Amino acid sequence: MQKRMLIISLILIFCVFTQCSKKDKKKELKLQSKIEKLLTNYADVKLETDLSILNENQKKMLPLLFEAAQIIDELYWIQTCSRKDKIKKSITDENVMKYFEINYGPWDKLNGMEPFIDGVGKRPDGANFYPRDMSYQEFDEFNDLEKYSSYTLIRRNEIGGLQTIPYNKAYHEKLVKIAELINKAAELSDNPKLKQYLISRARALLADKYFESDIAWMKMKDNTIDFLVGPIEDLEDRLYYTKTSYQSMVLIKDKQFSKDLEKYSLLLPYLQQNLPVEDKYKKEIPGKLSDIMVYDVIYCSGYWNAASKKIAITLPLDGQVQFKVGSRKLQFKNVMNAKFEKILKPISQLLIAKDQLKHIKSKAFFENTMFYEVASALGLKNTVNGKGSVREALKEQHNVIAESKNDILGLYFVTKLYEMGEMGGGELMDNYVTYMVDIFRSVRFGISNDQGVANMIRFYYFEEMGAFSRDKKDGKYRIHFEKMKEAMLKLSGEILVIQGDGNYEAAKKLVDEKGYIRDELLNDLYRIQREKIPKDVVFVQGLKEIGIE
Repeated sequence: MQKRMLIISLILIFCVFTQCSKKDKKKELKLQSKIEKLLTNYADVKLETDLSILNENQKKMLPLLFEAAQIIDELYWIQTCSRKDKIKKSITDENVMKYFEINYGPWDKLNGMEPFIDGVGKRPDGANFYPRDMSYQEFDEFNDLEKYSSYTLIRRNEIGGLQTIPYNKAYHEKLVKIAELINKAAELSDNPKLKQYLISRARALLADKYFESDIAWMKMKDNTIDFLVGPIEDLEDRLYYTKTSYQSMVLIKDKQFSKDLEKYSLLLPYLQQNLPVEDKYKKEIPGKLSDIMVYDVIYCSGYWNAASKKIAITLPLDGQVQFKVGSRKLQFKNVMNAKFEKILKPISQLLIAKDQLKHIKSKAFFENTMFYEVASALGLKNTVNGKGSVREALKEQHNVIAESKNDILGLYFVTKLYEMGEMGGGELMDNYVTYMVDIFRSVRFGISNDQGVANMIRFYYFEEMGAFSRDKKDGKYRIHFEKMKEAMLKLSGEILVIQGDGNYEAAKKLVDEKGYIRDELLNDLYRIQREKIPKDVVFVQGLKEIGIE
């Protein structure tokens, strides 16, 4: 009897163990399947460029700048994922590890910061800039003006109260090493302005004072190598949007392309005078156009390398610097080309009529992106009827309407340039069809921001005006040139009038009626997802990738 009971017990233990093993295995497979699906949102892209334009000293600068950028990466990890090492030790699957590294932590940046690793919990809104247990009241009562600085951490002192610690003290050891590397690179530079900027930037990193180095950067025009570095953007701080994250890029400038773009600033007065509205809406002198320069990115780290990659940025962000010397728009040619090849082209093959695929061009994608920035200088800053500034009059709708204006006037700018004979090597239909596909690419990131809402306004306005049609049998879109042009001019006019009149009600109506994703488009976005077309890219980067061992 005892022997029989022992056998039964062993069988039961075996069954329980087997059942638990099956559950654990099922859970593990489910996680692997989820991560594999998430990884399809990204395509690997090697960062490379033609280094034959560099002399030997310039080539020797790159390993130094790459090493500095790698340390910047370490600082960004410290700021955003304090438990990095502990979480990494718990990861056994290589796909999970890859997604962890893409996102610089266990929270999915393309999916509202949802955790993709069990047990990590919600991402702290204050990242690692503040104590996790700090309350809003405690912060408000903390009597230290440095708490608002973009370059201080908030920490507990010995008795449990709050104290501020400057970045240059908190990260002193790493910043000293970065500064040493930048200064060594500066010694190799034969460009006086680049040398001055690098030395100034190294000094700024050790003092948390960036004004002078930003000015030096704006005065630097004829350099081939550029190094953007520092705590610049504050979007990782979702508690007070004050603390800045470390980030960097090593860039190689396309000097000829950059020079070719200078002529467009001379056309701004003409374009302002020819906007498709009554004279009273175009009397303002066009705003000052940012420098527009074209680069290849050869190394990227920190915040700029986390998840979604930028195809263009405007710097410096400091309003005082912009007031004194303006700003600069940086266009990243190789990143644009990568997104075009890996994302925009596959979307077009799925959604655009076969006979119009010939109009999907990387040149048109680059132009459409670039002229968005140019369009920001056109239009109105103040109302024409005494309601004050456009921003004040349109209140919370201002940013969406401003984004819509820049997007649609960018296409207006391209159209005018073709009509003036200022554009070559393509045709206007290329820009129209590519513009349409880029809406599909952009709207996949959702409508949680102003740019996403602006995308939808354009899409549904074009639909109502017959600028495109959708074949219900194959789900493919066809762009109608004349109607697209008509819709572009009409929407440009409507938005400029809304801004000029400070018409809050009209702005809100436009957003409410068109600023969301309807079912038919949502189904097309699901089709894109099912085809595993990526949303963004992951950089494969390093000295080896650019041919320097």
